[in-house]
Amino acid sequence: MDFFKEILNFSIVDVLDIFLVATLLYYAYKLLKGTVAINIFTGIILIYVLWRGTVFLEMELLSSIIGGFMSVGIIALIVVFQPEIRKFLLMVGSANLSKKGSFFERIKFFKNQNLERDTTDIKSVISACSNMSASKTGALIVIERSNNLTFLGDSGDEMNITVTQPILESIFFKNSPLHDGAIIISNNIIRATRVVLPINNETKIAGKYGLRHRAAVSITEKTDAVAIVVSEESGKISYIKNGEFIGFNSDDELLKLVEKDIS
Repeated sequence: MDFFKEILNFSIVDVLDIFLVATLLYYAYKLLKGTVAINIFTGIILIYVLWRGTVFLEMELLSSIIGGFMSVGIIALIVVFQPEIRKFLLMVGSANLSKKGSFFERIKFFKNQNLERDTTDIKSVISACSNMSASKTGALIVIERSNNLTFLGDSGDEMNITVTQPILESIFFKNSPLHDGAIIISNNIIRATRVVLPINNETKIAGKYGLRHRAAVSITEKTDAVAIVVSEESGKISYIKNGEFIGFNSDDELLKLVEKDIS
């Protein structure tokens, strides 16, 4: 009877509470989507639902066991989800309130990110990387996905250039003043050049990879961006997502991988 009384006393505050929880779960899902952690997240939700079910059915022994696990599990969650939590805090903390309108621009970005989004010309990006690979021209290209990378532009030169193959090749040309550092691409626009990416020195990568690769691994760990690196030593093209090197056998295969990931 108490359960039905609670339903009858359902108020606007309860509706708001449910809405906020649903929003939190939605953005948590978007943050974890495409990573191994999504399976852990799903498992936690199922365990929580099971726990609430045992409480509702007054299964005291089972509910106390699961409840004990849930009460101390927060410490384990912090350890398991450390990269995702760091990514989320970096994204939130990147809102520079000293910049006029930057905070509200980020809110607007999250509101409209699925409404107005130009498709990045990945074919031009891959073609440019292929040519730079042949000439052993080093390059680091970071492509924005859901997380806003505006905060990275502060370390480089702001740009507003449509992505084309000649433009990309000219930026990374060895005598170009813009070739050092990374470029940020968002919605088919080069937003910044000569960007200095944050590097996580704790990340372990093979010794054959240089600073560009380490920077690409770090930024794709901290955000959901993807990165394409052209080695200046070997000319090899690397594709990095979620802090991991993604293998491919040809330029066409790489094209399909990147198009799928940013779609």
